[in-house]
Amino acid sequence: MMKDRVAETPLRYVALMRGINVGGKNMLPMKDLVGFFEAAGCGQVATYIQSGNVVFCADDKVVKRLETVIAMKVEERFGLKVPVVLRTASEMKAVVRGNPFLKAGAAEEMLHVSFLADCPGKNLVAGLDAMRSPPDEFAVIGREIYMKLVNGAARTKLTNAYFDSKLQTVSTMRNWRTVLKLAEMMA
Repeated sequence: MMKDRVAETPLRYVALMRGINVGGKNMLPMKDLVGFFEAAGCGQVATYIQSGNVVFCADDKVVKRLETVIAMKVEERFGLKVPVVLRTASEMKAVVRGNPFLKAGAAEEMLHVSFLADCPGKNLVAGLDAMRSPPDEFAVIGREIYMKLVNGAARTKLTNAYFDSKLQTVSTMRNWRTVLKLAEMMA
């Protein structure tokens, strides 16, 4: 009986949506986004900044269909095709602990993480061009791409479009400050 209760306990998640409210485009009010998550069966829904970061609790049944449901609601209501990538609280803790550039002493303001919808195959990762955007660096670890962007995200050639095409998945990038804040919100 105790085991069943543990299995049904809702977990903390973050939904990372790409391209929301960036540069005055793809405008989506956060109150509407919160409403979509609540209507889908999520609880304790909170957003962070206006760029599509949603922290929430949900059980497995809700989470299994959530990416599709939220993407569909956003498209129906606002006409936007927005990828949704999910991570659990424990996965976000692992992202924070696993940043190889932070461990090597890189300045936090240079650090970014791209969250991938799927884990890319080793052959696809091997096909990435390490010299695509020098002096920027990246490391693919599981479903994350850690990046040290020396001249900032606006000047790099290490973009979502590049990684999506080469790794055959969907990605969404966050700066290190946002990653830390989201992990803190999920704790």
